[in-house]
Amino acid sequence: MTKSIIDISMALDNSTPEWPGDTPFSYRLSVTKEESGSVNIGELKSSTHIGTHIDAPFHYDENGLKTDELPLDVYLTTAQVMDVSGHEQVQLADLDELAHGVNAVLLKTAAWQDRSAFPGAWPVFDPAIAEWMKEQGVRLLGVDVPSVDPETSKELPMHHAMNRNERFILEGIVLDEVAPGVYKLAALPLKIRGGEGSPVRAVLYTE
Repeated sequence: MTKSIIDISMALDNSTPEWPGDTPFSYRLSVTKEESGSVNIGELKSSTHIGTHIDAPFHYDENGLKTDELPLDVYLTTAQVMDVSGHEQVQLADLDELAHGVNAVLLKTAAWQDRSAFPGAWPVFDPAIAEWMKEQGVRLLGVDVPSVDPETSKELPMHHAMNRNERFILEGIVLDEVAPGVYKLAALPLKIRGGEGSPVRAVLYTE
């Protein structure tokens, strides 16, 4: 059976925008094949919250789960893409009817058009969405912007609402060419012991 795969990950290179003040992504060959006589070896440096990434609860809660403690089935599941573009605030009334068997909701805001620059603003997400997710058995929320909270927020109401309701967060996905509907999702984090987040290679696929 052939899979149809849609890559919804941002590319990582030296021009990928980081969160303001955070560690930028860099990659270089630290050893070339010519130098070693056999192989090229790369070296990378990055924030764990660069590009398409997950937030572990420890990112905003000292007692929260760390990256290596996350339940992997959350990130390997059935997802529904919902188009909420054009809204400055995304509320429950803006969401589509949830399809049967969906465990992740991916919100397409279309607010991050130029992926070579950090966006100036993006929609505000209503924390009531986290409560609704728990009621519906949806464990993962994905957004196509850098964060589920505004850049300047210190209170992080959406992050904490998700944590209170034991829901999980995927940020920075790319849904520009993805139609609303139901897909299989794979967005597994790296097994970073004690970590607070991780870049992911996120894909949607159908069989």
